[in-house]
Amino acid sequence: MAAQLSSINGPEDLKQMSVRELNELACEIRRFLLEHVSQTGGHLAPNLGVVELTLALHVVFDSPHDQLIWDVGHQCYVHKILTGRRRLFNTLRQYQGLSGFPKRKESEHDVFETGHSSTSISAALGLAHARDLRGEKNHVIAVIGDGSMSGGMAFEALNNAGDAGTNLIVVLNDNEMSISQNVGGLAAYLGRLRTDPKYFRLKEDIEEIVKRIPHIGGKVLKSAERVKDAVKSLIVPGMFFEELGFTYLGPVNGHQIDALLGVLRSAKNTHGPVLIHVLTKKGKGFISAECKPDFYHGVGPFDLSDPPDPGYSSGVPSFTEIFSDSLVKAAQENEKIVAITAAMASGTGLDRFAKLFPRRFFDVGIAEQHAVTFAAGLAVKEFRPVVAIYSTFLQRAYDQILHDVCMQNLPVLFALDRAGVVGEDGETHHGLFDISYLRQMPNMSFIIPRDGNLLRSALNTGLAHQGPVAIRYPRGKAEGSEVGDAKLLPWGRGEVLRTGRDVTVLAVGTLVEAAMDAALSLAEQGLSVAVVDPIFIKPLDAEMILACAQESRYGLVTVEEHVLAGGFGSALLELLEQKNLTAIPVKRLGIPDCFVEHGARDLLLEKLGLTAKHIAASCLELVKKTEKSMPWSQCGRE
Repeated sequence: MAAQLSSINGPEDLKQMSVRELNELACEIRRFLLEHVSQTGGHLAPNLGVVELTLALHVVFDSPHDQLIWDVGHQCYVHKILTGRRRLFNTLRQYQGLSGFPKRKESEHDVFETGHSSTSISAALGLAHARDLRGEKNHVIAVIGDGSMSGGMAFEALNNAGDAGTNLIVVLNDNEMSISQNVGGLAAYLGRLRTDPKYFRLKEDIEEIVKRIPHIGGKVLKSAERVKDAVKSLIVPGMFFEELGFTYLGPVNGHQIDALLGVLRSAKNTHGPVLIHVLTKKGKGFISAECKPDFYHGVGPFDLSDPPDPGYSSGVPSFTEIFSDSLVKAAQENEKIVAITAAMASGTGLDRFAKLFPRRFFDVGIAEQHAVTFAAGLAVKEFRPVVAIYSTFLQRAYDQILHDVCMQNLPVLFALDRAGVVGEDGETHHGLFDISYLRQMPNMSFIIPRDGNLLRSALNTGLAHQGPVAIRYPRGKAEGSEVGDAKLLPWGRGEVLRTGRDVTVLAVGTLVEAAMDAALSLAEQGLSVAVVDPIFIKPLDAEMILACAQESRYGLVTVEEHVLAGGFGSALLELLEQKNLTAIPVKRLGIPDCFVEHGARDLLLEKLGLTAKHIAASCLELVKKTEKSMPWSQCGRE
């Protein structure tokens, strides 16, 4: 263990360290991050970029008395290291180990859980008002990135905070801008001037004197204010934030600890809301991450001595890559196709589309609500918008999908990447709710392809449909997906993949493969199991499903990588109820009424009972239960 870092067991251990010692500690922390994240995987570049900022925050403020909120939270690793969790870092993002995001149950220093962007200022303002109502005196600090500032919720909170005027510190971690010494030096000087108590007292005294000038005092004061504002708009880079009611400090070099300490102490002594503009470099200290910060934003385990190349491919395409290639092919044939992302061009596979069709590609920033209504506007003028967003993030645009797309029955295609259990990112990133919140919307259609070939066809089918369509697909490789020509799927029709007379398993998405494995193992035990892929969740292939229901001797088993409440199994039960077939036994497998923690995907599926072994056991359980309730004459197998 490095010399400085091994002695840090809590933020209090930083208080007496010199700037030189803090800089040495920053270097040790970067080495520690590289050694551990290369083994566990995680958000590497964001954390390398906030080392000095996190150190300075914990030197100046007294966590947990002073409360730190990390927007999104994927940059909280250094915070965790400094707050007593260093020895647990080999469990980072592992099942029942350290979360990659702030987690209240882990530490009193994690005061608010985050995972989606643009929420920190709202949460911090709530904590600040709670502090005021309780008569307490602590500081509340929100750390938010420049990307998250593009989210509308952040601006709603800024507007409210500026109007409220309570003590609140917002640290804007800007890792996109270069640092200019001249501008930074001037801004730092102006920041010191504006936060100097002597300046505020002098300003108030002068204003009072001017006001007392008979007849003209008020006019002079107003003229002076206009001149002051005009000059400030030229020389103060944070005029926008000043107009919202914040005291703006910065820009400050986010890797210069003495400068950070100075500006944070100034903010600490300033009354009212303060915004500190900090300039950092994403991936700082690791050349591969500095050169390719997007690629190293979140990584799996890798060999630190031979860092992965962003161009590397295993040869097995991912669902995201298949979506990307298929959309490009469709766009080459149809100039009306446009693509929209919410600051996730690379993650959703739209980066290739952006290069080939720059005028037809739109990155709206972290603004999912805007992305959906923007797409609706394009659709009104006969374009075919494809909105590619992670399933978990599309939750933020529920009203826009319902009101602006579905109500007008507009042909917007939603590509829901990272659907289902995504693994190590945990509760905030699993895509486990999309069927429930989209299936209920009138005019919405829903397709779930089980493999890459079906995804190609689903995309073409969705683009040909005259109404809103959602297509969900998981993270990871599309094993067994051979390259083939996409076709139009028979609308609303499922597929019987295996016939059987005893039980029918209806599985959606990639769990179809597990259902097939379960059927094969049960066949060895003498049980005849049919396997059906509905493909369409809405509209359901009612004819096929009802035929299977009536032909299956012991009933039906549904399998989905989604919450049971409102999911595919619920849709099937609704269908049986509509047809007065509620007596048919149904066993539903899916996610119970809980949030799923982080861990390896295969391990989580095992824990959730969504493997071939569990499907087979559920079929046997259904048979046993049904046999007990059936007349003896109907129980025997042929």
